Amino acid sequence: MLARLSIRDIVLIERLDIEFATGLAVLTGETGAGKSILLDAFALALGGRGDAGLVRHGAEQGQVTAVFDIPKNHPAANILAENGLDDTGEMILRRVQLADGRTRAFINDQSISVQTLKAVGAALVEIHGQHDERALVDAATHRRLLDAFAGLEKDVAAVESLWDARRTANTALEEHRAGMERAAREADYLRHASDELKQLAPKDGEETSLASRRTTMMQGEKIASDLREAQEAVGGNHSPVAALSAAVRRLERRGVNSPALVEPAVKAIDTAINALEEADQHLQAALAATDFDPAELERIEERLFSLRAASRKYSTPVDGLAALAARYAADVVLIDAGATRLKKLEQAAIEADARYATAAKKLSLARQKSAEKLNKAVNAELAPLKLERAKFMTQVETDEAAPGPQGFDRVEFWVQTNPGTKPGPLMKVASGGELSRFLLALKVVLSDRGSAPTLVFDEIDTGVGGAVADAIGGRLARLASKVQVMAVTHAPQVAARADQHLLISKDALDKGKRVATRVNALAADHRREEIARMLAGAEITAEARAAAERLLKAATA
Repeated sequence: MLARLSIRDIVLIERLDIEFATGLAVLTGETGAGKSILLDAFALALGGRGDAGLVRHGAEQGQVTAVFDIPKNHPAANILAENGLDDTGEMILRRVQLADGRTRAFINDQSISVQTLKAVGAALVEIHGQHDERALVDAATHRRLLDAFAGLEKDVAAVESLWDARRTANTALEEHRAGMERAAREADYLRHASDELKQLAPKDGEETSLASRRTTMMQGEKIASDLREAQEAVGGNHSPVAALSAAVRRLERRGVNSPALVEPAVKAIDTAINALEEADQHLQAALAATDFDPAELERIEERLFSLRAASRKYSTPVDGLAALAARYAADVVLIDAGATRLKKLEQAAIEADARYATAAKKLSLARQKSAEKLNKAVNAELAPLKLERAKFMTQVETDEAAPGPQGFDRVEFWVQTNPGTKPGPLMKVASGGELSRFLLALKVVLSDRGSAPTLVFDEIDTGVGGAVADAIGGRLARLASKVQVMAVTHAPQVAARADQHLLISKDALDKGKRVATRVNALAADHRREEIARMLAGAEITAEARAAAERLLKAATA
């Protein structure tokens, strides 16, 4: 429910904070006091269209904040979770309207898109008026309302699940069938190509490896002679290692008598011998690396030629040949074994279709029966609303040739406003006042099923007499026992039913140079005075006050 609404610098509203409670809240006031501005500001917080004209003259920006208390697992909380937003239990919707036309949207002080704000707002509040068609213009909304009235949400979810399974099965079938058709058209080519690539057996990264090995071989052949010459000098017959070793031994024998003279030279010669032996090892390793079989080089070059020829033939990089071979092999398998799999997929699709169709037909029957009950319940509410000659009808059109996630049905609310006239869609046939009363009757019947937790009715009592206004007030009060209801009204009979009465007025400021809209919660005496004004007009008489008192007592009786 809406707990608090705060408005800053919107048109005539400088600063406004309103606390709301459960039940029925009415907003009254003279024409031009700012009731429409208040609703426009509220709609802005719910994701409505922004407009630079909403910003109060002289201000850089306006701001509207709506605070809601919502239960756990409410659809609005699910929308937050889907968008990665935190849910603290209290949901704060805030919209900033800048004077240059731009807007910014926030939920729980987290910046969001206007589309997300609008989705959350639609889950929290419905605004209905004579010219506000949003709640009824979409036939999908009618289906959801009928399903909510009948308690068919679980059945609809089951049909949606079967629809997904049906779509998955049919997609798999179509993809397999398309693959078989493609493979069949190219069967001879595929078999030849598959056999050729299978014989070639290309491997990922093979070209790079072979090219690197070939380069090493060719470079090694050029430096092999230099390596052999160096190795001969370091470790061959002409190596100084033997002479140096003999010199070290002689020095060591002489060094016993004069070690200080001999030991530094012995150490240096030992280091040189070790370095020569290490160099000999490296040179031998290098010679081993350059030593190759010319036949191996020839095999490498032939392999590279074969791979690159296949790459040109199949217009595929050499590194892509292995994947191409696998795909061609799979296509050949598809040709050979595809018929068997095709039969299995066809059977699976038939079974998925049958399960979906069975559930969808069952759902259609349930909707047909529930439509009759909904019609009866709504029509029972029409007579007191001065629609006794009208008739409400729920059209359920079932077309099994046009299945969808929610079944075969298209649901639309129709009305017949007078006997003998042609019935038609509610939005096209009903006039503004009739539409409001049809909507109210429908909402009363649906109560808290298929409804947002807060309903706003904008002057739905316009142009009706006292008895009808009283019937409207009674139904708004009944509806408010299930959900929070706010009503902008000019009817004293409606205002008398309120649990919370808010008076909207304009106050002159700066010695009359400007005005500002104010909202005051009325206590008992002030409430009677406002209802008397609504009854009598500008001059409130004793008779009007007495009539207002009677209305208030009757509302609580």
